[in-house]
Amino acid sequence: MFSLRNRKGEYSTLFLIIACLFVTCLLISNIIAGKLINVHGLILPAAVILFPITYIFGDVMTEVYGFKRARLVIWIGFACNLLMALVFLAVIALPGPAFWTGQNAYASVLGMTPRIVAASLLGYFLGEWSNAAILSRMKLVTEGRWLWTRTISSTIVGEGLDTVIFIGIAFGGMLPLPVLGQMMLAQYLWKVSYEILLTPLTYYIVGKLKEKEDMDIFDNNITYNPFKS
Repeated sequence: MFSLRNRKGEYSTLFLIIACLFVTCLLISNIIAGKLINVHGLILPAAVILFPITYIFGDVMTEVYGFKRARLVIWIGFACNLLMALVFLAVIALPGPAFWTGQNAYASVLGMTPRIVAASLLGYFLGEWSNAAILSRMKLVTEGRWLWTRTISSTIVGEGLDTVIFIGIAFGGMLPLPVLGQMMLAQYLWKVSYEILLTPLTYYIVGKLKEKEDMDIFDNNITYNPFKS
């Protein structure tokens, strides 16, 4: 078991704020993912401008508060994402009045097939879980030094899993393999580069949080099983 209190015995408002921002970025990313953008010839889902930030928040939570708290927030994000998808599907399926002319546009923006929902949930969960587990374990190995090696290494694995799983499930069998490979590579390089460029910001946030919370958790003798506390 773990507490949401910091070492001063206070409930951690900062942890709750970060958790809320994490879930908010996740939900917004899934809503805007249907919009495609052109970045110097690369066709990417609009979610790439925001989704990598969830990994930064995940790094911060794991580094400062430990794997168990990060795992809790990952599960909360999973549940909120599933609820949002189910509500969207239900609302789109409900009949509208005769004068309602926006059904097609509404469904086009918010409609998600079960295949896309499954791809999104599985990619997110495995990516975020592996990101947190690798960062936590590397913190023990490095004895808390070289934060940049932990954030970048965990992102390389986590974002890789998320990208391959999501695109593979969502578009597998619908697009030629070379096109799938190009989509995976473009999104993966974008997300990892995003994380690397924001490493100074991650350092700053982690440093401030450790100072404010008087907390720096090392995950000794814990299980990385996502289904066991």
